Amino acid sequence: MPSRTAPFISRLRLLRTAAALSPFSSSAPPRHSPRILRASPVGAPHPPRVSAAVSPLVLPVAAGFALFSMATAASSAASVHDFTVKDASGKDVDLSTYKGKVLLIVNVASQCGLTNSNYTELSQLYEKYKDQGFEILAFPCNQFGGQEPGTNEEIVQFACTRFKAEYPIFDKVDVNGDNTAPIYKFLKSSKGGLFGDNIKWNFSKFLVDKEGRVVERYAPTTSPLSMEKDIKKLLGSS
Repeated sequence: MPSRTAPFISRLRLLRTAAALSPFSSSAPPRHSPRILRASPVGAPHPPRVSAAVSPLVLPVAAGFALFSMATAASSAASVHDFTVKDASGKDVDLSTYKGKVLLIVNVASQCGLTNSNYTELSQLYEKYKDQGFEILAFPCNQFGGQEPGTNEEIVQFACTRFKAEYPIFDKVDVNGDNTAPIYKFLKSSKGGLFGDNIKWNFSKFLVDKEGRVVERYAPTTSPLSMEKDIKKLLGSS
């Protein structure tokens, strides 16, 4: 006849095994790496509590937010007068100094097929209306056929010597693409072109009223003198 103590001994062995594997048992294997649980030296700064799986996303998100903020700032501007640009010598120019004046803003180039006619007529317009509150703001740009390759000094020398340009010529800028100057982001968002917002070529023109609002946009091939009627209207002259 089998002994009755055998089942009892078997159950006892099972209980001992379970106790040994219990997370509360001193003999159970550690559930965390000893290196992670090691106490930091007194006074040592605690590392930031950021998950290693999430931290690689921090920098791209921050960079994207910065770009978004810049774009928002440009789009939230109320007028041209809200911008500061660089002149040809690299100095800041606050466009609020042009409050009360009618502006014609043009992206210029020195080696374009439109250069001679546009520069000649721009100088004629400026000479005729500068004393009535009219100003031309020229922004050199090398994005179209590489037709403005010179330095700022060379560009100013060319315009002033050959075409007697007396109006301000600013720092060379991009008018399209990722590095578009903020002033041009504003101009394009204010007045889109016939085939989209992008500037199509050298000598695109924006007419701005005395309050800094963009009221008209003209194609590169539009003659400056053909805009005289619109300029006179904004100046309030007959």
